Amino acid sequence: MYAFEYQRPDTIEAATLAAQGAEARFLAGGQSLVQAMKLRLSSAERLVDLAGVTALRGISASATEVTIGAMVRHAEVAASATVRQAIPGLAELAAGIGDAMVRNLGTLGGSLATADPAACYPAALVALGARVKTTQREIAADDFFTGLYETVLRAGELIVSVTFPIPLKAAYAKYKQPASRFAMVGVMVSQTAAGVRVAVTGARSAVFRVPELEQALSADFSAAAASSVTLPADDLNADIHCSAQYRAAMIVVMTARAVTAAQAR
Repeated sequence: MYAFEYQRPDTIEAATLAAQGAEARFLAGGQSLVQAMKLRLSSAERLVDLAGVTALRGISASATEVTIGAMVRHAEVAASATVRQAIPGLAELAAGIGDAMVRNLGTLGGSLATADPAACYPAALVALGARVKTTQREIAADDFFTGLYETVLRAGELIVSVTFPIPLKAAYAKYKQPASRFAMVGVMVSQTAAGVRVAVTGARSAVFRVPELEQALSADFSAAAASSVTLPADDLNADIHCSAQYRAAMIVVMTARAVTAAQAR
C-alpha cells in the first residue's frame, strides 16, 4: 500500500473541505477501495474517512419515496422495516450482496461511487428511477453511470443520499459468481404507473436498460412475456465464467424470475 494522509471528519462540510487541495479519495465501507490500495492498484494522497459523518446515515420514507443515506450499510438496508414495507425487492437485493462481512461494512454510497460493473445496487437505481443527491447537485440514475468504474461524479463531490420512488411492484434476480457473489447477470424489474423498467448489471461495462424487455413487460407483465424475448449478444461481456451468448440468455431468464418474484407480492 502506498503512503497516504488520513482524515476522519464528522460533518459533510468538513469532509468536502478535507477532500480539497490534494488527490483525495472518500473512504466509505472500504470493501473495494482498501483492497485495491493494498494491492497497489489504486492510490490517494489523502483518505477522507466518512465513518464519523452521521448526517450521511439514516433511512426515511414518504408515501411515494424512500430515501437512504450514503453511509447506510447493505445489512441495514436488508433489515430495514421501512425498506421492506415500501420496496421489498430493494431489501432483498441488499441481503444478497457479497457475504456477511461485506454487507456489514459496505455502504450504498461507496458501492455507487465505485461503480463496479457487476455490483447489484446500480441495477436497483436505474430500474427504480432513483435520484442521487450529492453535495453539489441531484443526478438521475439514468445519467449517473458512464462506463467501467466511471460515474459523473466530480473531484470532491460527495454522495449524500439516494431517493427511490416506490414502484407498484419490483424484484431483483441474480445469477451470481459463486465465489465472489458478484452478478454475472443481475436484473432488476420495476413496474410503475408509467410502465416497466428493466436494468441489467454484470453483463456490460456498466448497468444498462433493455428496451425489448421493457416493451414486452409493459404490454404483459408476466414471466411468459419476458421469456418470449430473444436478445442479441452484441456488446455483452464474455469471460472465463460465461460467454456473451450465455449472458444474453441469462438476462431473459433472470428477468422472468424477477417478474415472478414481483408478482408473488
